[in-house]
Amino acid sequence: MGNTFCLFCGCVEQSSVGIVEQWGRFHRVAQPGFQFFNPFVGECLAGILSTRISSLDVKIETKTKDNVFVQLICSIQYRVVKENADDAFYELQNPQEQIQAYVFDVARAIVPRMNLDELFEQKGEVAKGVMEELGKVMGEYGYSIEHILMVDIIPDPSVRRAMNEINAAQRLLLASEFKGEADKVLIVKKAEAEAESKYLGGVGVARQRQAITDGLRENILHFSNKVSGTSAKEVMDLIMITQYFDTIRDLGNSSKNTTVFIPHGPGHVRDISSQIRDGMMAASCAQVTDVE
Repeated sequence: MGNTFCLFCGCVEQSSVGIVEQWGRFHRVAQPGFQFFNPFVGECLAGILSTRISSLDVKIETKTKDNVFVQLICSIQYRVVKENADDAFYELQNPQEQIQAYVFDVARAIVPRMNLDELFEQKGEVAKGVMEELGKVMGEYGYSIEHILMVDIIPDPSVRRAMNEINAAQRLLLASEFKGEADKVLIVKKAEAEAESKYLGGVGVARQRQAITDGLRENILHFSNKVSGTSAKEVMDLIMITQYFDTIRDLGNSSKNTTVFIPHGPGHVRDISSQIRDGMMAASCAQVTDVE
């Protein structure tokens, strides 16, 4: 139910106050509830003021210290002070326009002292500064500024695109650094694996050659002891010839090989055995030198 009045009485709604005049002058503030007016002494109800919190959205266009034009959207929450309701009723004809004008003035004095990044980081400080200045001024007119919220900060579209591009470039740079570090780790690990593989391969080849040498030596000694009248050289030649023919047989049995041309004949077999024997003797001398 709203405010209802007649010539002699009226009802002021909750969260509202009435302004009572007498012969055209302010007489008193009518509180919520049933009220009597005496028209014979010139009393009348001049108007009603709501004491509820009202909200006013103000859009401000200004520029920052680094010459970036921005739009600020402020939400001002204000109310009429009951004790000073007469000032609010008589002093200001349009309180919304008055509040908007003061917000423009204060914001355009504070924001140009900040860079764009500082404005985003300290928008609460801007709202606090506007509230302090606006509260002092509007308090004289019977209004209380309850809250000021800096709802949004909207830079120029070109500036927003530039900021997004800068952010994207920074993220790409960071991603490239991480990718480079990952590639570096992979290369190092691969090199370490190859080095370890070559080392182990060399150890395996050395052990294989050592095993072959030990086996040949045992065969020579065993054959010399079993067959009297044979020398180590003859036994070695026989082993080399056997190995030679085993190699030819393996080449012939392998399905992956095509035609292979190998010098063949007794002279070539003798040359091959001489070369192998000389190589083994050189290797044995090298081992003796290393031991010394």
